Amino acid sequence: MIIVSGEIPVRADLIAEAKELARWVMAETAKEKGCITYRFYSDLEKPELFRVFEEWESDEALAGHFKAPHMQEFKDKVGALLAGAPRITRYEVANSGPLG
Repeated sequence: MIIVSGEIPVRADLIAEAKELARWVMAETAKEKGCITYRFYSDLEKPELFRVFEEWESDEALAGHFKAPHMQEFKDKVGALLAGAPRITRYEVANSGPLG
């Protein structure tokens, strides 16, 4: 399994637009083969800081995601909403299970 997690700072005056774009790309990405989870969240203490969390079945599925037409459209639109550079990390998970 591949996990992607990160922070995306958005302009405070464009939070509503960023949420709309995030909801749209979440819905489109959820339809992709190999997508387990694809979500954006607003930080509780810093609403202008979005957090992204993704789970993918494989590297191939994640690679296909980056080639999807909706991802190109997302990339074209998100730049105008950013307040800084996103910090996103990819993790490769060998196994997982319930905590505790």
